[in-house]
Amino acid sequence: MEPSEQLHHDGVDLRRWRLEDAGTALRVVTESLQHLGPWMAWAAPGYGMKEAADFVGKAEREWAAGTSFTYAVLGPERQVIGSASLMDRIGPGGLEIGYWLHPDFEGRGIARRAALALIDEAFRLGAGHVEIWHDEANHRSGAIPKALGFVEVGRSPAAPEHVSPAGTGILVVWRLPRP
Repeated sequence: MEPSEQLHHDGVDLRRWRLEDAGTALRVVTESLQHLGPWMAWAAPGYGMKEAADFVGKAEREWAAGTSFTYAVLGPERQVIGSASLMDRIGPGGLEIGYWLHPDFEGRGIARRAALALIDEAFRLGAGHVEIWHDEANHRSGAIPKALGFVEVGRSPAAPEHVSPAGTGILVVWRLPRP
């Protein structure tokens, strides 16, 4: 089964990132660096067009390989305001969800609704469960799986290259089984 290139849930739209989106990715990430930097090791000063092009290129390659499906999260005027992904990196039968938003759009339930769109898509694609992983110090990210009925199933050390500046290096693992 092929993943949908566009998703919708309760007023939030997602669409597949495209190669021509590198400039858009650069803008949204650089406008969000101060907000993302504490939690995302890749969001560091010096993030430029090369990194943005690498991001959309990797998104295209992984989509084609069926290992990750990365979507641009669209705002109320159809502008890109973040990113959300389904990733095949937690073992057989499961897909991991990741997300981030531009800080101007937080606190409106957009990330939660984007996660719901990804959950629906993961189960449509046949996943037996979905997981969300976040650093234990990132309480905002942890609020989403709690609100969506996920259950904490463990904690795991992050790989050294993925430890964020504000993080503890301990990842909380949340799981939602297929209904």
